[in-house]
Amino acid sequence: MKYYPINLDIKNKNCLVVGGGAVGARKTSTLIKCGAATTVISLKFIPEFENIQRRGATLLKKKYSDNDLEKMFLVIGATDNPELNQKISRQAKEKRILCNIADLPDESDFILPSIVDREDLLITISTSGKSPALAKKIRMKLEQEFGDEYTAFIILMGRIRNKLLSQNHAPDEHKKIFKDLVNSELIHTIKDKDNTKTNDLLHKILGKGYTYENLLAGDVK
Repeated sequence: MKYYPINLDIKNKNCLVVGGGAVGARKTSTLIKCGAATTVISLKFIPEFENIQRRGATLLKKKYSDNDLEKMFLVIGATDNPELNQKISRQAKEKRILCNIADLPDESDFILPSIVDREDLLITISTSGKSPALAKKIRMKLEQEFGDEYTAFIILMGRIRNKLLSQNHAPDEHKKIFKDLVNSELIHTIKDKDNTKTNDLLHKILGKGYTYENLLAGDVK
């Protein structure tokens, strides 16, 4: 295994993207979704950056300069200029700033995996930079297997967990309950939008007072 797998909390951390093209737009969009304070530097920006700016990114229409890395936690080089990308990588290493250079894993401290995004359920696929096409193929297959119903299911599990903790349930009891929930047909009833069957399963495993509607609304008593 070449890379150490990690999920990084970048909320409110200063992150820089250098490059205003399609690659820079994708990288910036993900950073914003994760809550980063994101700045993008480029002489030109594709139209997609208008929406990205509305979502909170700071766009600076200028050339990259040596002091742009000041106070940055992370930088992504996404330009079409190899020399500039190498310069960004070198300066980031000197300043001990995490750096990713798009399509150049050897110039990067980390690589960005292909992602199946189901909000709190995050599935990442990496070929260690050897075959992005294969990673994409696997991602597309997993997206079909793990649909939007998993987003609701994870929210449900979190609400149930918080409720049980508030009732001082023993950890051993939690294990059995969540094992039963995960091994039940809940995923399928949520996917089918069959709230009656979903509530029947919740009642069977958790007892009275737990309904799908109330759990998602966060007002289970």
